[in-house]
Amino acid sequence: MKTLRLFLCLLLGLISTSSYSESDFRVDDDLSYCHRQVLRALAELRNGGDYDFTMEPRNILSTDHQIGWNVRKATAEEWCSGFWPGILWMDYIASGDTVLLRPARGYTESLRGIAYRPIFDHDIGFLMMCSYGKGYEVTRNDDYRQVLLASADSLATLFNPVVGTLLSWPREVKPRHWPHNTIMDNMINLDLMFWAAKHGGNPLLYDLAVTHAMTTMRHHFRSDGSCYHVAVYDTISGDFIKGVTHQGYADYSMWSRGQSWAIYGYTMVYRYTHKQVFLDFAQKVTDIYLKRLSETSDDMIPVWDMDAPDRNVKDASAACVVADALLELQGYVKGEKQQRYREAAVKMLKQLAGKRYRSGKRNVSFLLHSTGHHPAGSEIDASIIYADYYYLEALLRAKALNL
Repeated sequence: MKTLRLFLCLLLGLISTSSYSESDFRVDDDLSYCHRQVLRALAELRNGGDYDFTMEPRNILSTDHQIGWNVRKATAEEWCSGFWPGILWMDYIASGDTVLLRPARGYTESLRGIAYRPIFDHDIGFLMMCSYGKGYEVTRNDDYRQVLLASADSLATLFNPVVGTLLSWPREVKPRHWPHNTIMDNMINLDLMFWAAKHGGNPLLYDLAVTHAMTTMRHHFRSDGSCYHVAVYDTISGDFIKGVTHQGYADYSMWSRGQSWAIYGYTMVYRYTHKQVFLDFAQKVTDIYLKRLSETSDDMIPVWDMDAPDRNVKDASAACVVADALLELQGYVKGEKQQRYREAAVKMLKQLAGKRYRSGKRNVSFLLHSTGHHPAGSEIDASIIYADYYYLEALLRAKALNL
């Protein structure tokens, strides 16, 4: 049975490769679709009145009957709060529609206080770079830059020099007996530290980010390049204790979105550092992902965990992150590998734009079939805001590459 399944996966891979064409990838149409969905979402959020900028979109569950987003209070504890303002800023870049500017500013501003309060956890990077970072990209508002610099300084307080990484979840130290825990998602938050060091912040932030990336590279991965979700370290000796999962299927498994964070994270680290070791490693974590994807999925969208026995639960968000990263990574390599990465990214985006994954009129999100925290039974087969964020960012990369 396993042999037959492998044969069918390989056959599907050959078929999809032979039908690949950038010419039928319509990025302008996909960006227009996203703009229409954003305008629908804004209308739902106003609901006949004005926006409540303190309530940020999070998800639309498969069991929900409404077409609009479920919203949550914009706080440091709500790690997804920065994605919606980031979507608004990116949609403005794509469409030029000035109606987006007021809500983009308003939803961004609701996060300001997070930069100046005691740090809650590592997610300040997601919260602030996706909102204020995208806002600064559009406006060059120096006030936004100052908020980002303060946020980076706050994030740096989680760095443990004995271990060599940022503490991800202070709240989990005692309950789970994880003296110093670092999760793969944390790689994305290095962006804030690198960015700040480059834009007038403390130069030490660069060194801390590089040290985190190097330590994570040494301990957070198996020999084949697949990653654990959580690495646990001893705070006295700095020694690596164990790698475990939290949102994946098992400690030994490849949680798809965790691997996508690794691909995106090391690609981004190479962008800032130009160190070959990070480019080589970005390719290693990418290649194992693409290999396992071809073995475990019926298309270019992964199952939520590549070692989970149930192959029916997809995670479109992981595909969005990977496609986004691959469009950057392909620019750093040459030859066959450049072509392979670009083709894989375009295939992912084309499939995400198809009827199977596009939300369309069913709700105001861009995409269906993402999975948040499967072991906790949370956000399974849902529309989730970060899937839309990375999907739109990937489309903008594709547009810039004239794909």
